Amino acid sequence: VQLQACGGGLVQTGDSLRLSCAASGRTFSNNGMGWFRQAPGKEREFVAAISSGGGSTRYADSVKGRFTISRDNAKNTVYLQMNSLKPEDTAVYYCAAALGRGYVYTQGSRFDYWGQGTLVTVSS
Repeated sequence: VQLQACGGGLVQTGDSLRLSCAASGRTFSNNGMGWFRQAPGKEREFVAAISSGGGSTRYADSVKGRFTISRDNAKNTVYLQMNSLKPEDTAVYYCAAALGRGYVYTQGSRFDYWGQGTLVTVSS
């Protein structure tokens, strides 16, 4: 499984961005997916996760109400819609796949494959 994340960029406070993560392979619809982020000098943290069918989602408290995770299994793609961005959202964002496990996971250790990351910078 290869994951290719894109959509990052430089935006201002209050702006929106949509990240995409395209996955290779035929088993995408069996995988729980997640987004994590790592800010400079900080540890990687959970952002959002979605079950294999898309019916269940989880969010970090810091993004709840502003970010929305979704997926299109026909396109092997998971999305992260980010609204009302804040400077503290600045980080490299990574998508991750839990191969063959379709539940919602929030711990990084539950994910088997990781994308290369896409940088989101929010200026004040």
